[in-house]
Parts: sequence; C-alpha cells; structure tokens
Amino acid sequence: MRDGARAFVPGHVTGLFSIHRDDDPARAGSRGAGLTLTDGVTVSVRPADESVVQLNGERADVPAVAGVLDALGVTARVEAETPLPVGAGFGVSGAMALGAAYAANTVFNCERSENALVRFAHAAEVDAGTGLGDVVAQRHGGAPIRLEPGSPQHNKMDAVPAQTRIEYVTFGDLATDEVIGGDTDTLTAAGTRALSELVQEPTLDRFFRASRKFARESGLLTDRVHEAIADVADTG
Repeated sequence: MRDGARAFVPGHVTGLFSIHRDDDPARAGSRGAGLTLTDGVTVSVRPADESVVQLNGERADVPAVAGVLDALGVTARVEAETPLPVGAGFGVSGAMALGAAYAANTVFNCERSENALVRFAHAAEVDAGTGLGDVVAQRHGGAPIRLEPGSPQHNKMDAVPAQTRIEYVTFGDLATDEVIGGDTDTLTAAGTRALSELVQEPTLDRFFRASRKFARESGLLTDRVHEAIADVADTG
C-alpha cells in the first residue's frame, strides 16, 4: 500500500447523444459524440479508516466515487480539484469516479486492468444517474465518438481525427439526472439522427452542426444558449 496517488482526467462536453438502458450498468450507456478538454479534474487518493470525498476543498456527496471505492473494496480519502463548472455538463462526476479508480488502484495495489477500472467508474456513474458516457469518453480523449454504449468490454469507440482550441461559456446548472431521468424518446431519436450524420462525415465542422441540430430537436436548446450560438456564428 502507498501513502497516496494522484490522477488527472479531462473534462468532457457531450454534443449529441442517445440513451440506451440496460439492467447491467456496465452495458448501459449512451451513443454519441463530444469533446474532451484541457481543463479537467485532478483526483488525489489516500488510505483512510472511513471514506470521505472532497471537491475543491469542501466535503461532497459524489455517489459515483463511492461506487468505485465499493467496487475496489477500499476506504479512502478522495480529494478532487477542478476549474470546471460543477453541475453544468462538464463530466466532473465521471472524471472524479475515473480518477478515483486510477489512483485507488495504485494506492491499494489492486492490480486491476485499465478496462476493469473504467468499467467500475462507468457502472458507478450509471448507477448514480449522473452520466451515461462521460467516463468512456474521458478515458479515450480527443473528440470521441461513442458508436455503441457501455463500458470497454461492451462499447465501440471511434473519434474525429482533429484537434482545435475549445472555449466555453456556461449559464448556470443543468443536472444530468434531470436530462436523462425522464421521458427521453424525443432526445434519443434526435441523438440517433445526429450521430448518423456525424459518422458519414466525421469532422469537427459536422460535429458542431450536428450538435446544434440535436440541441434544437431534443428540446435542450434554451433561448440564452441559442443567442450565444448565434453570436459565435456571426463571428465566423
């Protein structure tokens, strides 16, 4: 056992997605595409008699992290730091779960493979209702395309082969469980169409166009976000 370990996991913003449920959380998830960011979450893990989670210096209830520690059979103090907005769709919960899995595996000599650790984090995130595809996207990096849902043993991944500078702005919180917890038929249909368009032309330009269309058709596009998109488009 080591005194401590640290892991960094990038933030992730989903541009389009469809929901695919399953009784097995390792098989459940989403198909879709998004962008990982330079900004992310740094997770530190130390052995402890009782598991405690902190986010940016304050105690936090993060069920996905608790699920990872339970899956590994360890108790630990988990401290996460991030400049990303929390509760605004940047994959902070998934990053904390995956970072905790990586760091705890090192601290406690769990000797788990990377796929196993990603599976634990993904399943814990699905069980918590805080995400369906962030963990596998964050593990992949870049501009990942999730062709099939689930953890690494079940999913199928691809990516847009390009990088670019990403700037972002947020207008408050939108809890993931509110988006994925209700009637999602319209959202899933919109996400399926958008993913089909992106797969035919896997470029960043098509990704952004398909994401805008998905936001409109899924009902997620607010007036304020629409105005921001228009402002960006007007600048070229």
